[in-house]
Amino acid sequence: MATISLCMIVKDEAANLPRCLSSVKDLVDEIVVVDTGSSDDTPMIAQKAGAKVHFLMWGDNFAHARNVSLDQATKDWILVLDADETLTPSGRGLIRSLKADKPLGQVDLSDLLMIVMTRREIGANQSPYTQVSRLFRNHEKIEFIRPYHEGVDDSVEALMAAESHWQVAKFGNVGIDHTGYGVDAIAAKDKFNRAKRIMEAHLTEHPQDAYMANKLGALYTQSDEWEQALITLKMALRSGNFDPATQYELLYHLGITHRHLAPRAGELQTAELEVAEQCYRDAIALPIAGLLKLGAYLNLGALLKKKGDLDGAIAQYEAAARIDPTQPMIYFNLGVVHRAKGYLEPALRAYEYAIALDPNYGAAYQNLGVVLFKLGKLPESKRAFEQAITLIAGTEPEKGDHIRQVMKDLGLNKIAS
Repeated sequence: MATISLCMIVKDEAANLPRCLSSVKDLVDEIVVVDTGSSDDTPMIAQKAGAKVHFLMWGDNFAHARNVSLDQATKDWILVLDADETLTPSGRGLIRSLKADKPLGQVDLSDLLMIVMTRREIGANQSPYTQVSRLFRNHEKIEFIRPYHEGVDDSVEALMAAESHWQVAKFGNVGIDHTGYGVDAIAAKDKFNRAKRIMEAHLTEHPQDAYMANKLGALYTQSDEWEQALITLKMALRSGNFDPATQYELLYHLGITHRHLAPRAGELQTAELEVAEQCYRDAIALPIAGLLKLGAYLNLGALLKKKGDLDGAIAQYEAAARIDPTQPMIYFNLGVVHRAKGYLEPALRAYEYAIALDPNYGAAYQNLGVVLFKLGKLPESKRAFEQAITLIAGTEPEKGDHIRQVMKDLGLNKIAS
């Protein structure tokens, strides 16, 4: 039976760490935690959970910290998680199968070096899924590289080139949930500044690293540094030094960049939109898993809607729904486009389905209220608007006030629920 070491690096994760450890503690044979300077109870929480806790002075290098954790691992396989990640039921099943030496597809377990997992990005504004290399053999030649957006893939490829029997498998189901998108503004700014500093320094020394250039370009898009994003992403794409997954991200982020440069008037706007559309289409055409391409489908749908191609937009959202029928935002967008075409009943069904998937989807309730009003279903419309206010007003009071005013203007405040 195979044994598993869980390896983590942490800092000030007292709020997240218990949930992470509870998702995996009964499956792993060893927990290694490297603390890089916590000021809260993180080390004590880890120790109480049975972890071997080590302390490391932070040096602006995530790969080094990760490798320190790998050095302490003693079991057959290594699982790497962050404190804001948890194993899904499918991920737990994968670990159980690995521990029980059960076959994984057509790959002989004795030749299996690494399992690439799909991670669900809960709360992300863009791509809802990514692929991560977090489950691999405890092999002395496997190590993390790059000081930020660190990964073991390069060392795994080098090992496979030297020893041809090794193989990598991909786990198609979602194995990890990531919830790290809810940080406050100050923490987000600190994280951004640190990431920018580390990545820019790395690229100064390694200008041909297209993977890091892609990640830095994506960071520039998040901070509205659009011209810098354009330069960085184009440079990386010209290098040709990337795999299909990185090429997808480069095209995807270039599409976002050209789309945001489009507000310039006249022919420039049209040209930028055409380039953005082609970037998204080229990204979708790449041979990677469909789940990873959802962001391109969604953004292409929004762009086509902006251009007035409503049927084209619907086609993109329907394609996305076939890939992943569990994403409420897909059906919300379908509702928006059906409503723009004047198709109220399909819009109604799309909003209702989005709400069925996410009962706390305030914007879907708001749009549902509008459609119900246009269909003459006034009591139902009032209830939908009231639910939208309940869900939205607590965090966005101005939007709540706006919805109340809309209800008043429509005369819904006089309708019995």
